[in-house]
Amino acid sequence: MRDTVVLYPSLGVSHLLPMVELSGLFLRRGLAVTFVVVEPPAASTDASYRVARAAEANPSIHFHVLPLPPPDTTVSPELPRDPFALFRLANAPLRDYLRSVSPSAASMRALVFDFFCIDALDVAAELGVPAYLFYTSGACSLAVSLHLPHKQAEVSASFGDIGDAPLCFPGVPPFIPTDLPENALDRDNKVYRKILYTFERVPACHGILVNTFEWLEAKAVAAIREGACVPGRATPPVYCVGPLVSGGGEAKKHECLSWLDAQPEKSVVFFCFGSMGSFSKRQLEAIATGLEMSGQRFLWVVRSPRRDGASLYADDGHQPPEPDLGELLPEGFLERTKARGLVAKSWAPQADVLRHRATGAFVTHCGWNSVLEGITAGVPLLCWPLYAEQRLNKVFMVEEARVGVEMAGYDREVVTAEEVEAKVRWVMDSEDGRALRARVMVAKEKAVEAVQQGGTSHNALVELLADLGFDECGTH
Repeated sequence: MRDTVVLYPSLGVSHLLPMVELSGLFLRRGLAVTFVVVEPPAASTDASYRVARAAEANPSIHFHVLPLPPPDTTVSPELPRDPFALFRLANAPLRDYLRSVSPSAASMRALVFDFFCIDALDVAAELGVPAYLFYTSGACSLAVSLHLPHKQAEVSASFGDIGDAPLCFPGVPPFIPTDLPENALDRDNKVYRKILYTFERVPACHGILVNTFEWLEAKAVAAIREGACVPGRATPPVYCVGPLVSGGGEAKKHECLSWLDAQPEKSVVFFCFGSMGSFSKRQLEAIATGLEMSGQRFLWVVRSPRRDGASLYADDGHQPPEPDLGELLPEGFLERTKARGLVAKSWAPQADVLRHRATGAFVTHCGWNSVLEGITAGVPLLCWPLYAEQRLNKVFMVEEARVGVEMAGYDREVVTAEEVEAKVRWVMDSEDGRALRARVMVAKEKAVEAVQQGGTSHNALVELLADLGFDECGTH
């Protein structure tokens, strides 16, 4: 068996795709890569599709789908919607599979896993294989997550009950409690308790890989490396190996790219809110009205509103139907704006759109993959966070990196049409908007430098390979 790195992602698209990009770093240096993917729950049609598509698009990676034993619902009745319980259940079949393909740990050089898979630490220890966390979000989010158990013990109350006084965490700008993920506002929330448990275990990892580059998040990276985020315990080595972003280049050219070809350079505002971002009919109408009032060119990806009671966080197998634009948007909107706007149903090739010469700004939910795609394309961000760590990402992008501006009202029921109009005009037409664009272009250049020979991310990968016993070319 060739020297192999085993990658063990969770099922969400925002976790799976960066792990696929990470695999390329190892493959290009001569190492074999095995992807071990837990069999998606029966209801999770989107996860099944994503896994199948990733396997088809990456023939040089060996994919193994790990079948799960029947869940013990007396232990975790939330299965399959509890990812922590799902991956804990996977420990036994994971161990058995790794033993079967590599009876000796000598050829299996590392197990790299997502934070939902933290209990795979036990499997790695049993097999004598170095275990690494791959953190698919940024260093600021990681700094907060690592310090959260300490801060929670210090506060000794639910963050949701302590008011709006700013919280100070090492290496990150101050933020208010409601900028934390929603589950973290209640210290007795079951998911939050599992998150605390997860990050209490992270220091036991052999190292931490982060999808970022040092120039972008220098303060957070320094705070983590100096041990400020985990007082009293040694912090594992941190390897900033990003930005790892989609290469784009869909096999079939999407119609929106042909439409962009006909638009002037940097003239189009791109509205896209990730694989799970959707809005109420009322919010969609406000966006449409604001866009129409702004007079700006736009490309807008519209998804159908989620059904009542559907979780924004979990893939519960429910795929929203194709949006009925005539029913969801104001009467006559599509006709009135057809000369300067295009509405795409459900999906657009985001990486390709952002890199297109006509794209001038990006209205984003601040998912980390989207943030990095925007920065590496040199496109300024209009920040409209929705869930998970996205509010923390917004704080960092707006207040420290200064590559984005907040869409005010995102934390209320509806962002008004007037705010949409004002921010779109601001980013496209004002002097401040042009200054924002210039700062993003500097960040783009620094991202390119980071991954080139001698750059910080390139050097971090060399250090990681050395830690695994290889030189830069992947040889002993």
